[in-house]
Amino acid sequence: MGNGQWFPAEWPERIRALAEGTLTPVVPRRAATVMLVKDSEAGPVVHMLRRRASMAFAGGAYAYPGGGVDPRDDEQQIRWAGPTRAWWAERLGVDENSAQAIVCAAVRETYEEAGVLLAGPSPDSVVGDTTGEDWEADRAALVARDLSFAEFLDRRGLVLRSDLLGAWARWITPEFESRRYDTWFFLAVLPEGQRTRNASTEADRTVWIRPADAAAGYDKGELVMMPPTIATLRGLVEYERSADALAGAAARDMTPVLAEARLEGDEVVLTWPGHDEFTKHIPTGGASG
Repeated sequence: MGNGQWFPAEWPERIRALAEGTLTPVVPRRAATVMLVKDSEAGPVVHMLRRRASMAFAGGAYAYPGGGVDPRDDEQQIRWAGPTRAWWAERLGVDENSAQAIVCAAVRETYEEAGVLLAGPSPDSVVGDTTGEDWEADRAALVARDLSFAEFLDRRGLVLRSDLLGAWARWITPEFESRRYDTWFFLAVLPEGQRTRNASTEADRTVWIRPADAAAGYDKGELVMMPPTIATLRGLVEYERSADALAGAAARDMTPVLAEARLEGDEVVLTWPGHDEFTKHIPTGGASG
């Protein structure tokens, strides 16, 4: 049985078109995703959701809460705790306005899709229970983009806790994909007093799972994942405590990972630099191997 690497049927044709110069790459959208972790008796576990099979992008695949950056969060004034915007800009490889928006997206999407909010009434606190009709009304407004995250924080008198996030990786959707994202992966420990819930309309299942177990499920072909998901999971396996994983984020390489496709004889070769396990050899006839 093969592994659970997500591989859309239309990729071979698009890869050949890109290699032949007949496909113009789509400009990727900025996005952020968060690996929420917590400690269990068996060690750290990570929160994952399974995307509905009907989703156009990565349907049926396991992933983390995440989504696109809201441009409105680039410049709005936000009550901010933790490393400065300048520090985040250097860490993420962007300008300060973009850094703020990317961090906002990470925190916002975690709240929208998992009900977990990395913010508090003061720079050293975090909100507790985020359930209830008033919270849900604000969350729905965020999802509908009727409310920007900056406006949400201001309305609630909350401080964004950027110090609760650790930048983990950056992956850019391959140039041959029709939906492309420039995605920053973050790690955060589940705040005390908060609980996750499946608040996303895009997921049909959520789980807390040991990274090693999730990776084993992928290796057996039982869990479908995109390369960035399984790669980041494997990076979590070595940690015995969630706090250690968060501390370890500081040393993570944030060089963007972008798949490369090239023609070699009668094959298209697809590679992710630095991640040999994802290499694909695709005969020009279309089958993948």
